[in-house]
Amino acid sequence: MARINLIPWRDALRQRRQRNFGVAVAASVVLTIAFGAAVHAQVAAMIGSQNDRNQFLNAEISKLNRRIKKIESLEREKASLLARMDVIHQLQESRPEIVHLMDELVNAIPQGVFLTGFKKSEKEVIVEGRAESNARVSAFMQNVERSRWISNPRLLLIENKDKTGTGLSHFRLLFDQARSAAETPADQG
Repeated sequence: MARINLIPWRDALRQRRQRNFGVAVAASVVLTIAFGAAVHAQVAAMIGSQNDRNQFLNAEISKLNRRIKKIESLEREKASLLARMDVIHQLQESRPEIVHLMDELVNAIPQGVFLTGFKKSEKEVIVEGRAESNARVSAFMQNVERSRWISNPRLLLIENKDKTGTGLSHFRLLFDQARSAAETPADQG
């Protein structure tokens, strides 16, 4: 029988398989590295895109913050102007009140009563004066009570004729100034 040596053929097959395996491993490594690089590039592109969006959003947020500050400034200015307009409106409304007050005061003073002082705060008026008698002061208070524009008289002080030495009684009277409920637009003119 002839001797056939199959070892070189098996060695050659083994070497070919090892080489194919090495090529397959190398190809797998190369493909894995390529895939990893592609994934890395894709993630880096996504991160870059997101960073660009974040920068855009931050820029827009800073623009909006500047607008909000400007709006808040305008709101404060608006509130200030509205407060000023309210004060002007109140002054315009109260302008005829002093005229009505003085007119009603003149009509309420009876004969024999003389005013020497007048002081007005928000809605209260204090008058000082001299009267020929306490009855005249009482008549003055009754006239104030009947008035449309002044009401609620309260006597703060009365000194009779003998204490003042002038022959006239000294008095101090407090009353409220009130807008008339029957006030019409013609009254405000």
